[in-house]
Amino acid sequence: MTGAPPAAGAAAGEPALRVVVADDQAAVREGLVLMLDLLPGIDVVGSAADGRQALEVVAEQRPDAILLDLHMPVMDGIETTRRLTADHPDVAIVVLTTYADDRSVLETLRAGARSYLTKDADRLHIAQTLRSATAGLTVLHPQVQATLLAATGPNAAPDSGTAPEADPDGEPARRGALPDGLTRREAEILTLIARGRNNAEIARDLFLSGNTVKTHINRIFAKTGSRDRAAATRYARQHGLD
Repeated sequence: MTGAPPAAGAAAGEPALRVVVADDQAAVREGLVLMLDLLPGIDVVGSAADGRQALEVVAEQRPDAILLDLHMPVMDGIETTRRLTADHPDVAIVVLTTYADDRSVLETLRAGARSYLTKDADRLHIAQTLRSATAGLTVLHPQVQATLLAATGPNAAPDSGTAPEADPDGEPARRGALPDGLTRREAEILTLIARGRNNAEIARDLFLSGNTVKTHINRIFAKTGSRDRAAATRYARQHGLD
């Protein structure tokens, strides 16, 4: 996604966004909890010091979103993201970390994270990103966008240490064949989005689960810099994928 996400704050009468915070550093975790709890429309319902605790708290509290650090003991953020995506697909995962290297970014997005911020983000941007993520939008820090494009773009160096993304059918993406590192399956779904299909119709047409379609669409938005389906449709038309 490019540009700033929508403004934070729940509309009048709208329930507060229920959030879990997971970070192994107590001072950071407690600071995030306090900071978010002071914002209107945000209700921090739990916190965790490692990935396993995060899974337990999410299972107990059923939040709308989780703010997740990557480098934690017991179970790291990438594996935690995989487990959350599989067991709690409706929970929006927003990564907040110090690291923006290509391996961390790609593995986290592939695991199912919806948004990726670095820890220099301010509290309003974090809150806005949590709201955007629960609405199905992908928000990436500008540094993360640059890293993602460098790692997945057609001109990425073959010895960069980043493996081509595997297609869900087991077929790796062919560098240069599709723009911005899109896999064949992602391009197929993007074409259906451009043709006006909704998630349920795409799932039916491609014999996929609804959760799988949502995960693909999040990755498509991240790779193409699209904040919504209209932007993705424009991208598809610009690249002849409609």
